[in-house]
Amino acid sequence: MTVVSLDGRRFRAVADVAGGEVGTETLFTYHQNDSEIWGTYAGGSVRRGFLVGTLNGDSIDFRYTQLNLAGETSSGHCVSRITVLADGRLRLDESWEWESRPGSGSSAVEEVINGT
Repeated sequence: MTVVSLDGRRFRAVADVAGGEVGTETLFTYHQNDSEIWGTYAGGSVRRGFLVGTLNGDSIDFRYTQLNLAGETSSGHCVSRITVLADGRLRLDESWEWESRPGSGSSAVEEVINGT
């Protein structure tokens, strides 16, 4: 799969994430320089979050760290597979695990167009 750049693209979770703190109110903004990926996210239970990683083909491997509304910090590891939806937006299917506390799971985020 040939993936267009993730630079400047925004994503939202398609559902609240069981065992995690990301939800449908969480907005992610990604940046990219060659295979380097980084981003920020906030909303819902997440006050502020950061991610950094690498892109290899249609897969992103990254670490994340975040601060929740209760003032607690957490960190973890995620691998996301990129797919292109029928309408041309991107979807990231994620497999994640906390590294700072117990828990793991899967989730998906889809690209947001025009603020929706």
